[in-house]
Amino acid sequence: MLSRSDLPWILPFGLFLVLLGVAPFLDLAPRWTEALRWLVVGGAVLLVSRPVLDLRVSQWAGSIGLGVAVFAVWILPDLLVAGWREGVLFSNGVVGRPESSFGEAGRGDPLALALRFGRAALLVPIVEELFWRGWLPRWVIAPGEAERVPLGTYTPWVFGITAVLFASEHGSYWEVGLLAGLAYNWWMQRTRSLGDLVLAHGVTNACLSAYVVATGNWQYW
Repeated sequence: MLSRSDLPWILPFGLFLVLLGVAPFLDLAPRWTEALRWLVVGGAVLLVSRPVLDLRVSQWAGSIGLGVAVFAVWILPDLLVAGWREGVLFSNGVVGRPESSFGEAGRGDPLALALRFGRAALLVPIVEELFWRGWLPRWVIAPGEAERVPLGTYTPWVFGITAVLFASEHGSYWEVGLLAGLAYNWWMQRTRSLGDLVLAHGVTNACLSAYVVATGNWQYW
């Protein structure tokens, strides 16, 4: 059961998923694919989600530190264990394989690269935190009345299942996605601040994006 008040929290994420699905069929140059995502998803954030988007940060050091820690967790398995991501748990017909969706043409286009980096570090954290930490736990607790549930409210079951669902979004990286989901849920429970979660998530994604560009490990993108 959804209500009109749910729309600002879920519309950007829904459009984000739709564009992920249809982008391969549009046959656009990478820069135009990235620009389209910014236009559609960013437009939804500005036009629809702005009334609920509170980006005030209460715990700057903690949020930045958590973001860096989640980045470290994200890449450590692959650094510590050769071939870790090629194991059957992470490369199969269900979760997919660690392959980049950002092709060679985009990697050689500075504008496409900048738009992709910016999307990961700025737009995606807003879109995902609106949905995963801002809306979903509260909606599961009170379907149709999520706005009445304070931010950061979890039951043990909701805490776990939302982290699992967040992990499922990350394909071959589901195990680090699960740890990230648990960490972000904990931080939302502690801070009750959407702004702090957006900052932490943005730091993680910015660090990961810088690592990808610097090292050529495009599979993370």
